[in-house]
Amino acid sequence: MTKKLFTKPELTPQLVYISCCLIGVVICYVLYRQIPSYPFYWAIVSVVLALSPDNSTRQAFNRIKANVLGCAVGICLYPLHLPELLILCAGVLAIVVTGLVFKIADTLRSALAAFIIITVQVETGKHWYIALERVVCVVAGCLVALALTALFNYLLINPHRKSNSPA
Repeated sequence: MTKKLFTKPELTPQLVYISCCLIGVVICYVLYRQIPSYPFYWAIVSVVLALSPDNSTRQAFNRIKANVLGCAVGICLYPLHLPELLILCAGVLAIVVTGLVFKIADTLRSALAAFIIITVQVETGKHWYIALERVVCVVAGCLVALALTALFNYLLINPHRKSNSPA
């Protein structure tokens, strides 16, 4: 019986997750630096929230759905001229109830984070385009996370497929 001296190292799920996070942060940071007129720092937050430690495409889709839910609720509540705390509470309630109804409860943290990103206003004036810019940036981070998840799944699954060609 012979031992293999050198074996191809297997990528652990943790290593894949770390790689996806780092690559996602780099991509979103490049967007942030190259397009300074948009708040792409929110894409950096979004990409790390949307990535899943188990590199699950289903989980990535659910987190993207959750982010879209948070953005949608945020964009709907943003223009209301109500006290900020009331908007925050109404949004949290709407997101949690909707997430439970659509069975994405395990990704509600992403939805709530996206909602907070969209609605919290630190600027002195409340302009509708600020919320839209944030939605674009959150969705950009989600798309980067989805692309990385799909790419790593493709790269990890394809090399292990058996070829039908004769040896």
